[in-house]
Amino acid sequence: MYIAITISHFISSRMCLAYLPKALLFLAVSSIMATKPTFAESPKKDAQSESAGPAESTYADRVDSFEEKMKLLQDAWQRKDYHVARSLTHSIRDSVIQAEVSGETVGVPIGGGPVDQSTDRLPEPWRRWSAPWKYWRMLAVNEPVGSDRRSEPVEATLSFPVDHADSLQRELRLAKIVDGQLQEVPCQVFGEIVRGNERRCNVLWLADANAKRQDLYLVFVGNPAAELPNYPSDMTTQGEKVALDVENAFFKASLSRQTGQLERLTLKREHGLEIFSGGEGHGEPAGIDWAHDYMASGGFQKFRISLWDECPDFEVVRGPLCTIVRRWGFPYSPIHPVFAPSRLHVDIEYRFYSGLPWFHKIGSMEAVKEFEAEALRDDEWVFSGYSFTDKVWMDRDGKLKVGDVDQEHKEDIWGVGFFNRTSKDSFIALFLEHRAEGLPELKHAGEPTLSYRWHGNLWSRYPLPVKRVPRGAVLRQKNAYVSIPFTETEGPAEIEALRRQLVNPLVVSDTKMPQFENAVLGKVPLAREGETADANISKDAIWKALQDCKDAQLYTANINVVELGLVYDVRVLGDVVTVIMAMPHRGRPRMGYFTHGSISVHREFSRPVRERLMQVPGVRQVVVEQTWEPAWNSNRITAEGRRKLGL
Repeated sequence: MYIAITISHFISSRMCLAYLPKALLFLAVSSIMATKPTFAESPKKDAQSESAGPAESTYADRVDSFEEKMKLLQDAWQRKDYHVARSLTHSIRDSVIQAEVSGETVGVPIGGGPVDQSTDRLPEPWRRWSAPWKYWRMLAVNEPVGSDRRSEPVEATLSFPVDHADSLQRELRLAKIVDGQLQEVPCQVFGEIVRGNERRCNVLWLADANAKRQDLYLVFVGNPAAELPNYPSDMTTQGEKVALDVENAFFKASLSRQTGQLERLTLKREHGLEIFSGGEGHGEPAGIDWAHDYMASGGFQKFRISLWDECPDFEVVRGPLCTIVRRWGFPYSPIHPVFAPSRLHVDIEYRFYSGLPWFHKIGSMEAVKEFEAEALRDDEWVFSGYSFTDKVWMDRDGKLKVGDVDQEHKEDIWGVGFFNRTSKDSFIALFLEHRAEGLPELKHAGEPTLSYRWHGNLWSRYPLPVKRVPRGAVLRQKNAYVSIPFTETEGPAEIEALRRQLVNPLVVSDTKMPQFENAVLGKVPLAREGETADANISKDAIWKALQDCKDAQLYTANINVVELGLVYDVRVLGDVVTVIMAMPHRGRPRMGYFTHGSISVHREFSRPVRERLMQVPGVRQVVVEQTWEPAWNSNRITAEGRRKLGL
């Protein structure tokens, strides 16, 4: 199963032209301030280099800079050439996306810079178990509050020397030390980037931990023969872009095909209650999650993300352990784009996990400029059909109560939800973080309502403490939504324990190797068939053969599919070789171009993938599989490939 990171390349073709300059000027300023100069930005050239070299001899010559495109846009706007202006907005967006890919970080790595040690320094049983991986580092995971944990999501940002791995997604492995043995732990790698001599990524796993204990893990990299791991999982993610169905052992979450909002949740117990919101909404498809939105000054209209005709921007990371759906943009008017202000930027992320009856929602609302809002909402859920009979809520101390919210706590609520006394079905929100920057203390309101205008159950949180929102103000939230069989006698304690753990997560840190005199050989070695040097077919020979397969559309670069990073995986099973490949973008969807197609006319320059690999000794059959997950980007280009492209 592969991890997908997809960035939408969509700009609404119906963007209101009257607001176009403001939106793009904000984009220009924020992008320039937020990113350091990268190869996506054109460096200044002196007069000597301008005249000495031939035209288009460097990367800067072959692209137009962000600043130049902004000038061209302003010129087109002034002469009212709106078709060219709209085309330039697409091109500017592409420049920003590339600058983000080449310049954005994925977080501060644990332990600072990239430092690994050779597996030669491991105890002999562990060295044998982890062969042929070459490098390792150690992590410590501490339980902070005296609570046993089972399958708790743990995430760490890690950094490695760039020459210690060709692909962290393919090569990185995680092992826990248990009674002197190393035991592999399924993990998920995403957000891999290359910055200079550093290769960085996020690693997520589901950890078991005992109260007040420290567990030690080893992270292994450095095996060119490694294959993309295929860990067993109860999680499946189906669909394209944000139009996804995410399913695990406890529920199926269906996201809106239009906006990516959570549209319905099917609980996998008894007859499978479907939590949904029916009707015509406000003219948009109805869903159960209605946040985020804000009311304009004077109550004139509401700007909603549920009104997006499709997501302005998004990223998707697919399981097997976690599926992440992140969306961001400005909310829309009921008559968009007549009103299209760039005032409140909304960023929303769902995280669904394998084997867990709850999921995360993480959000922020940032004021790009000072403006007046009558009100805003950062959490609202509506359920049709009266599936629940009772309401619950939680106070600041983490105590869950059944029934009405008392007057003292109406603006200090830290959890809300509903349950059914007969079926035991429940759906409860736990507010883990709710704070603001640049604003007074937020209102932590949103009491649950059993009957909402004959529609169903509802809660709605209006946190804004003022009407004048200053520029730079940010509202942040992190919530968990849980559905378990709930009874009034046992349910509160279970929900309280879950929230206590979620607000006090396991702590990951870098650590040094202690003395291990009791190291023993693990029962199941780390390497699978095809990942060792003694395989029947040489992985090294396969990778070298793939270097004869070029992208002839880059006519003079003489660059191959390996250098471009289009080869995600090479698997060997017996005498069958399977290659997982990507295409550079959706405008070139035909993998046959590389496997058996038109490059055959360039025999003096390149070879089709299947034809070339069939010449490797021992290969009887070649299977090429195409994937869009994760989407290819320039971080996958090798150092030699970057040199050939002038990056």
